[in-house]
Amino acid sequence: MAPISKECDFLVIGGGSGGLACARRASGQWGAKTIAVESNRLGGTCVNVGCVPKKVTWNAAAIAETLHEAASYGFHIKETAPFDFRTFKHKRDEYIRKLNGIYERNLHNDKVEYIHGRAHLLSKNEVEVVLHTGQKETIRAKRILLATGGHPNIPKDIPGSELGITSDGFFDLETLPKRVALVGAGYIAVEMAGMFHHLGSETHLFIRQETFLRAFDPMVQETIVAEYERQGIHIHRNSSQSKVEKVDGQPGWMKMHYKDKANPEGASIEIDCLLWAIGRSPEVEDLGLDKAGVKQDSKGRIIADEYQNTNVDNIHSLGDVCGLVELTPVAIAAGRQLANRLYGGPDFQHAKLDYTNIPSVVFAHPEVGSVGMTEPDAVATFGQENIKVYQTSFKAMYYAMMPDSEKPPTRYKLICAGPDEKVVGLHILGQGSSEMLQGFAVAVKMGARKRDFDSCVAIHPTSAEELVTLK
Repeated sequence: MAPISKECDFLVIGGGSGGLACARRASGQWGAKTIAVESNRLGGTCVNVGCVPKKVTWNAAAIAETLHEAASYGFHIKETAPFDFRTFKHKRDEYIRKLNGIYERNLHNDKVEYIHGRAHLLSKNEVEVVLHTGQKETIRAKRILLATGGHPNIPKDIPGSELGITSDGFFDLETLPKRVALVGAGYIAVEMAGMFHHLGSETHLFIRQETFLRAFDPMVQETIVAEYERQGIHIHRNSSQSKVEKVDGQPGWMKMHYKDKANPEGASIEIDCLLWAIGRSPEVEDLGLDKAGVKQDSKGRIIADEYQNTNVDNIHSLGDVCGLVELTPVAIAAGRQLANRLYGGPDFQHAKLDYTNIPSVVFAHPEVGSVGMTEPDAVATFGQENIKVYQTSFKAMYYAMMPDSEKPPTRYKLICAGPDEKVVGLHILGQGSSEMLQGFAVAVKMGARKRDFDSCVAIHPTSAEELVTLK
């Protein structure tokens, strides 16, 4: 074992959004001597291979939609060249590198020592860090935060599955695929399918059941599946994959063998991109949790309580490595609250994140927003007789100039419970839903009732006004 080379109050393992937020709050606001260790690029999944480059790509796909829709408003736009995916990709990379630099400067400004290396627990207070140079350091810390995040999975039981990529590999693509197959039914698969399609790839989405986004309200599931099919995305229901192999004489192409509802006896498809979006696993493989006695659940995730405490008294954990709510703002908020509790003094001794009514958005086409309970959850919690559902379906005014067959849906749902009709669930899909949801989520978080929505004067003409005029 290397001799102790550094000591600190607080050692943060993982330079993603949650870990960095916690480190900066502990050091910059409360003065704790803090060290942050990250083996990859600063910013974690969100900044490098998640939310940020995803949203930039979604923006590009939305522009492609707008260019198509412009003709209905009388614009005649002549395309002189196809979408330059390579140039777009490199500009996106440049933007991410800029953010990496900003993250490092922010650590410096908040007096957090940053070490680029791979950390392994040696005990409950000591950590070995293998630096990017190959050298090793041993750090002794009074408290340790494990915020190492997660990584996407590739199936292990399908021969040739390694020929595919994951969401990480999506951002390494230098050219736009001609024909892409995505396997998965969560928000990552749905978002990327929409982006591929609107940027010009023939897109096939393979799902295990009848619908995707199954954690969302049934209204969302049914509407987005139907809309994706209307747009021309090929949905393969009740599907399974058995083998992936290279196509002779066609570099970069592969053949995936599968079964689905339409082909119960089996079929195959030739594709030049296969993207697995079948879930994520915690980044714990070489973390040394056993050496410190940190407990994990059956999926390998670190077990942490509502205060982000593990079973080891000085070791804490948050974010995707715990798998409770895998959203960047959740990790950031949990990290700041943890730093407040550990180092903010008596006023913050009970500080913790409230994990109820967390809003989330799917950057599909159209966008989806959700906060609170789904209708089935509300029925199970309160009983069918104690809930009332208000909903509406319409075509947004933006699409008034377009043929009816090309108008995407807009649908909203309010789920209310009890005699005072407290809003316990709000689900929206349609243009602008991602920006719209934040304000309505505040109302739901505050315990708004249906009559509070009714008392708000509508803003006209908008889609959002429909939420305060529901009958």
